[in-house]
Amino acid sequence: MIITIFLFIVGLILLIKGGDWFVDGSVAIAKKFRIPDILIGATIVSIGTTLPEVMVSATSAFSGHGEMAYGNALGSIICNAALIAAITIAIRPSKIDSRAFKLPTIIFFVAAAVYTLVAYFIGEFTRGVGLSLLAVFLVYIILSIRTALKSSANEEKKSDDDNTENPKLAKNIVLLILGAALIALGAKLLVDNGTIIAKALGVPEAVVALTFVAIGTSLPELVTAITSIVKGHGALSLGNVIGANILNLVLVSGVASTVSPFPVPNNTQIAGINSSLLIDIPVMLFVMAFLTIPALARGKLSRWQGITLIAVYVTFCAVQFMI
Repeated sequence: MIITIFLFIVGLILLIKGGDWFVDGSVAIAKKFRIPDILIGATIVSIGTTLPEVMVSATSAFSGHGEMAYGNALGSIICNAALIAAITIAIRPSKIDSRAFKLPTIIFFVAAAVYTLVAYFIGEFTRGVGLSLLAVFLVYIILSIRTALKSSANEEKKSDDDNTENPKLAKNIVLLILGAALIALGAKLLVDNGTIIAKALGVPEAVVALTFVAIGTSLPELVTAITSIVKGHGALSLGNVIGANILNLVLVSGVASTVSPFPVPNNTQIAGINSSLLIDIPVMLFVMAFLTIPALARGKLSRWQGITLIAVYVTFCAVQFMI
């Protein structure tokens, strides 16, 4: 047990330090190329924080359990929007760059429309659906690069003083990669050993699943959000959440269904209807719409959005526990 506790503490330390390096590297790269924080968060940062989920889903798909990606995607999206982004907004609401925010928002709802139509009317994520989702991912990356280049080109060239103040690009890329690696390793150590400790203390497995395991899959985004708030880069955190949610739909599910097609899981029902179609997908669409549409319309995020989303997440978890 001593080794387990030690590894748990090591995981926590790696998460904190990894988040610190990850945000520092991301912000420096964004400044280097004059890219808005929200856009760098929606691309580079979100890819880094979502890679562990991609690997888990791909591994599950190769072993014939591709359907795990479905619940993983929906649960992560709801958690990211209604808990992680909500905490960021509730603590420090901020203005946003509507132009940079618009692209990832549109791409998300395009992917969500595909996902919803497949779930309700086809009932199976076929290999063709998987390839379509991966095509959306490719379009998203291409458009994001074009937007970033355009944003960079529209900015004035940096002065010599600016260049001396900014660390070298290579150093920032190394910080970004090392930070992502430390976050992934730290999250695994924290979740695995935290679960062992909880079970040793007599905590029921159902509670463990709803706490350590559920939060563990979103730890990279949570650490990035907290670090971004502390360092005053709330837009980076919001971009990371939106980007990670896009990747959960198009990359995580796209890879899984391409490797191993699967039907829409139907583990629990309410009045004879698949609870996922009745609760999970509508909640996913609601929390993302509630997060993004007012922000696009007003050009800023409000504390009441964060508080409301947290209330929705608590209610969602309570309902999941009861059904």
